[in-house]
Amino acid sequence: MATGARAIPRRWQRGHFWRVEVPQQLLKHLGLILVGVLFFFPFAWLVLTSLKSVQEIFLFPPTILPQKVVWSNYAKAVTAIPFLQYFENTMTITIGKIVGSVLSCSLVAYGFSRIEWPGRETVFVLVLATMMLPFQVTMIPLYIIFDRIHWIGTYYPLIIPSWFASAYFVFMLRQFFRTIPTELSEAARIDGCSEPRIYWQIILPLAQPALATLVLFQFMWTWNDFFGPLLYLNDPRNWTLALGLLQFRSSHAVAWEQLMAASTLVTLPSVIIYFFGQKTFIQGITTTGFK
Repeated sequence: MATGARAIPRRWQRGHFWRVEVPQQLLKHLGLILVGVLFFFPFAWLVLTSLKSVQEIFLFPPTILPQKVVWSNYAKAVTAIPFLQYFENTMTITIGKIVGSVLSCSLVAYGFSRIEWPGRETVFVLVLATMMLPFQVTMIPLYIIFDRIHWIGTYYPLIIPSWFASAYFVFMLRQFFRTIPTELSEAARIDGCSEPRIYWQIILPLAQPALATLVLFQFMWTWNDFFGPLLYLNDPRNWTLALGLLQFRSSHAVAWEQLMAASTLVTLPSVIIYFFGQKTFIQGITTTGFK
C-alpha cells in the first residue's frame, strides 16, 4: 500500500490538490477575469454612452447605466453621414488588401521556407530589415510616386502595396510553413507535382490557422486605418468609416451621442469576426514558430 501511495504523483494526491492546485487555479482565473474586465470596460463604456442623451453624457458625477435608453442615437448616426456608402468603401479596401496579402505573403513565405536557392537567408534578412522603417519615413516618397502615376484620390495606393507582400506577414507565414513536414513536399514531388501545385494544394490547406491570423490582423488594421485614407483620399464620396466619423465634429461642437453610436457600429465587425474566429486565430498564434 505504501509503495502504491508513493507511486501516485504528489500533484494527484487529494489533499495536495485541494491545498495547492485549487488555490493556484483560482488565483490564475481571478487574474484573467480582472484583466478581461479591464480590457472590456472601454468598449462597454462606449456602448453605454451611445445609449445616453446629450445631457446625461455630461452629468457629474457620471452615470454608468443610462437613465433612459435613447435608441434613436443609432438612427441619427446612420443618417447623419452616408454610413452605408462609407461601409461599402471600407469593405472594398479591406477585401482588396486581404486578398492581396494572403496571395503575395504566402507565396513569398513559401519561397523562403520550402525552396532552396542561393542567398535565401541573406535576402530574408533584408526583407526583415524593411520592418525597421516606419511608415512616416516612406510616407512622402510614396505619396510623390502615387501622385506622379495619378493614383491620388483612388483606392490604388491603399490596396496595391498589399499585393507585394508585407515583411511581418511573410515572417509569420514562413515560421509556420517550416513546421510542416518536408516529407509531404518530397512525396508530392516524387508523384510529379510542380512547386505551384504543392504550394496551392498541400501547403495552403495545412496553413489555415496562420492564414486566418493574417486575415484577422489585416482586417483590423485596414478597418481601423485612419491615416492612409486621410492621406490618399481627397473626395468625401470615397471616404472610409474611420474618416466618416470626423463629420460628427464641427468647429463649435461635437455630437457625442451620435459619435459614440457610430463608433460602436464601426467597432462591431472586428469584435464579431474575432469572436467567431478566435479558436483558429489563437491556434495560428501559438503554433507559429514551433517545430
